Amino acid sequence: RAKEIKTKLGTLLQKPDSTTDFIIPYPEKPEKPPKAQKPSLEEALQWRDSLEKLLQNPYGLASFRSFLRSEFSEENAEFWVACEDYKKTKSPVKMAEKAKKIYDEFIQTEAPKEVNIDHFTKAVTMKNLVEPSPTSFDMAQKRIFALMEKDSLPRFVRSEFYHELIK
Repeated sequence: RAKEIKTKLGTLLQKPDSTTDFIIPYPEKPEKPPKAQKPSLEEALQWRDSLEKLLQNPYGLASFRSFLRSEFSEENAEFWVACEDYKKTKSPVKMAEKAKKIYDEFIQTEAPKEVNIDHFTKAVTMKNLVEPSPTSFDMAQKRIFALMEKDSLPRFVRSEFYHELIK
């Protein structure tokens, strides 16, 4: 069983053999939603207490990502968005491809946009990727969500980015 896991993991973690594997499906710079989509004051005020509502609103997500970019921690929101996209994937082949991209981009040591997760979470995530499923990244995604909620959200709420939205 251990040998089987090692073989599958080895296959999953192999270096890409063509440059097409480097195409990242997540936009580098999020589009600013049109002015018409600007949230109501009531909506924007809810974001102070709910990272979930903030991340579900396209305008809120774009503003939050701009703020994180200014703090050099945008990879957290990008990882969260990538995980949300991954969970909606139906095809096992596409799921495996996306899992590898997410792993290569955010999870592996020295990844270009490595997220800050503990060794235990990283190990569980790697084990989950032997047979990718919609829940493969759940633990890591929850950790990053908690980090953004505890750390980034309070700073965002105090920032100019947010104050522009509520004035």
